[in-house]
Amino acid sequence: MQRHAPGETIILPVRDALAALTVADENRTGYSRDKFRHWTDADKDGCNTRAEVLLEEAVTAPDVDAKCLLTGGSWYSPYDDQYLDSARKLDVDHLVPLAESWDSGASAWTPKEREAYANDLDDPRALIAVSAASNRSKADKDPTEWLPPYAGYWCTYVTNWVADKTRYQLTVDPAERTALAERLAACPDQSITVTLAR
Repeated sequence: MQRHAPGETIILPVRDALAALTVADENRTGYSRDKFRHWTDADKDGCNTRAEVLLEEAVTAPDVDAKCLLTGGSWYSPYDDQYLDSARKLDVDHLVPLAESWDSGASAWTPKEREAYANDLDDPRALIAVSAASNRSKADKDPTEWLPPYAGYWCTYVTNWVADKTRYQLTVDPAERTALAERLAACPDQSITVTLAR
């Protein structure tokens, strides 16, 4: 992929974005989830990244106490087309899992860059509130091994996956690229707008 500067915004059809990603074999050597400091409170308002996503994506706003405990509210989990009535029933998913990002280039990042990735509130595609069950069935799988149970979300999912990999200039492995291309062939070739994070 042609190198772009952090902060640059690129707009291109998603299939072209996929074609522009560098293809490379993955390597999980040295990976630990602890190498991605996550659920920080970047703006120091008492709500960590997980809570910020839940507040942003709530269908019905929850009550928030002084310690940012969320009660009430409702959420829609697009992975499995379900509505949920408690924040405890949701996970906040890294669309491109931490382990997948490590395999695809994040192993070479600084700890601060990995922290920024793990707490990315600047692109709504990066973190998504979904049912705990769907997130745990996904684990750290890429689209060769896992797609959301709800097929109506597949096109959005793979389009956002490509956008997220583009945002961080992460690589794709050969099987992943093939799986994404096959899935996108059945989807609208919509333009994606991505502000590069690195």
